[in-house]
Amino acid sequence: MRALIVDDSRAMRRIVGRILGDAGFEVLEAGDGQQALDLLEGLDGPPELACVDWNMPVMDGLTFITEVRNRPQWRAITLMMVTTESESDRIVRALAAGAHEYLIKPFTGEAMLEKLDLLGLLPTSTGV
Repeated sequence: MRALIVDDSRAMRRIVGRILGDAGFEVLEAGDGQQALDLLEGLDGPPELACVDWNMPVMDGLTFITEVRNRPQWRAITLMMVTTESESDRIVRALAAGAHEYLIKPFTGEAMLEKLDLLGLLPTSTGV
């Protein structure tokens, strides 16, 4: 299984990438929503999961989610917002735009694995 991490923070991409890699995912990275769209265009098939930050330059996470949901070839991607935005109206907007889950930073590796388990996306036994 493949996962795309979309976050402008290299450190956050590394943290999320380690969690996903340990769970058995092949990890792809993009620094903003536009880079992520460009990367998706070049793939032979979409990843199963995209973990998306909200606040990024060039294209924010909400716009990225909307773009992905507007393209039939990418509608099967499970989208999880991973962000510091904790206001309930932001969560509602992200879910309404097409995100499947919402994880608020800071989070633990266990919390992320629990979300993935809830989504049925744990490719290996991780003890959750």
